[in-house]
Amino acid sequence: MPYADYQTRLRQPVEERLARLNGELRHASATTILRASLVREWAGKLTYVSSFGAESAVMLSLIADVDPDFPIVFLETGLHFPQTLDYKDELIDRLGLTNVQEIKPNETERKIIDPKDRLWQTDPDACCSLRKVRPLEPALEGFDAWITGRKRFHGGARMSLPVFEHANGRYKVNPLASWTQEDVDRYFVQRNLPKHPLVSQGYPSIGCWPCTRPAEDPSDVRSGRWAGMAKTECGLHVEKAERPRVF
Repeated sequence: MPYADYQTRLRQPVEERLARLNGELRHASATTILRASLVREWAGKLTYVSSFGAESAVMLSLIADVDPDFPIVFLETGLHFPQTLDYKDELIDRLGLTNVQEIKPNETERKIIDPKDRLWQTDPDACCSLRKVRPLEPALEGFDAWITGRKRFHGGARMSLPVFEHANGRYKVNPLASWTQEDVDRYFVQRNLPKHPLVSQGYPSIGCWPCTRPAEDPSDVRSGRWAGMAKTECGLHVEKAERPRVF
């Protein structure tokens, strides 16, 4: 089964396919996981969703080594730090990426729901839904799987993150699941990758500017995300049935 044709793998029950992939590749290098996913498992049916945040250069560099024209989705929420947008352009140029797609919220919907771009003040879940969760679904049309840059050391629900998972009708690939902070730092040095300009200002995890602060706890890289709120994820990695009800 590991090397069966694509249509045969497509018919394989999800749990069987996950067991096969995690059994075969759970201890593999990130590059091996990427190549198996891009070339064998989901050729032409796989994309990467990148925030171009603090650690994004690692995955982008690994992908560029395999295929610089690989499709990459960037959710342009309209509320990114200016430094993030500049960093995105820098990485695209440095790594030679040729297929980065900027996905924006539906403008008609935004004008109705959040005409003053202040929804984050009253309902951050609804803001994330408008600007990230709902725009992602059409962006993923035509893809059977997508890559994330999540890692277990980020803590919370990510501590038990598998290399391969399935949620909301698609497979998700987490090539860096087992990486540590030391692995990330070492890779930046080895590849001479530029760091996001906000990292040196105490931002180890970077999202939209209204809901991102310098880390409150240096040992918790995501402690500056939605600080003071009962919220730890934007919703992209939450099952639909478990997402907060909005609108």
